[in-house]
Amino acid sequence: MKIISKVDLLKQAVREAREKQLSVGLVPTMGALHEGHKSLVERARRENDVVVVSVFLNPTQFNNADDLRTYPRTAEADAALLEACGVDIAFMPSVEDIYPEPDTRVFHLGPVAEVMEGAMRPGHFNGVCQIVSKLFMMVEPDRAYFGEKDFQQIAVIRAMIKQLGFNLEIVQCPCVREADGLAKSSRNVRLTPVVRRVAPAIYRTLKESLNFAADHTLQQTHDWVVATINAYPEMDVEYFSICDGTTLQPLENWEDSEYVVGCITVYCGDVREIDNITYKK
Repeated sequence: MKIISKVDLLKQAVREAREKQLSVGLVPTMGALHEGHKSLVERARRENDVVVVSVFLNPTQFNNADDLRTYPRTAEADAALLEACGVDIAFMPSVEDIYPEPDTRVFHLGPVAEVMEGAMRPGHFNGVCQIVSKLFMMVEPDRAYFGEKDFQQIAVIRAMIKQLGFNLEIVQCPCVREADGLAKSSRNVRLTPVVRRVAPAIYRTLKESLNFAADHTLQQTHDWVVATINAYPEMDVEYFSICDGTTLQPLENWEDSEYVVGCITVYCGDVREIDNITYKK
């Protein structure tokens, strides 16, 4: 595995692969890699001749300085995991490598980026589009791999691709969970033991809501999920949106869409956890 930190060396390595008519898959990450990232890398390995994984904690997508400061940094362990997975190129640049000059681009991605995380974390998706578009321009991959836990992020990246005219396939991969159902996340290491024990109630409640929804209205289901999770003193729902799975706009009735997804964000202590469930597709 090549570990590359410089953009020009990354482009050169990809160019050499292209000269050999090899397909290229990209897995963008922010490091602190876990089994969820590993599943993305393994799928990319199966579907491409060359696998590039970026490990870069992107500062422009953090609207909370404390969140950036406390985000886990495990570069040595990340490199070991990627090598074990058979990655060809680990791109591990510095902030200066990615942003030699400030990126002043502003993306106008429409309603899909304005709800949920877009409303709660101003500037977050603009930062996501800055880094992901840069990686797409550097690597020019055939496919890029993203996990469904970040459901809204995938929709935003699809909108960005359409806007900028990138020619690649976005591969949406299933969320990987702990044995007790908690969605794997780099932030999980920050959960206190007490909070870690109750956090699986997020997904458990979402799953139970599938049965609840069968004979309750959309609003009743929404309220039941929020009340059930908020009954735990250690947790506080920031939002729960039952929305159209394509546009991400909130729905009033189950019949208003053929593709219905529930997206939730919960503060578990001071750690912000996101998850989602599909009600209808």
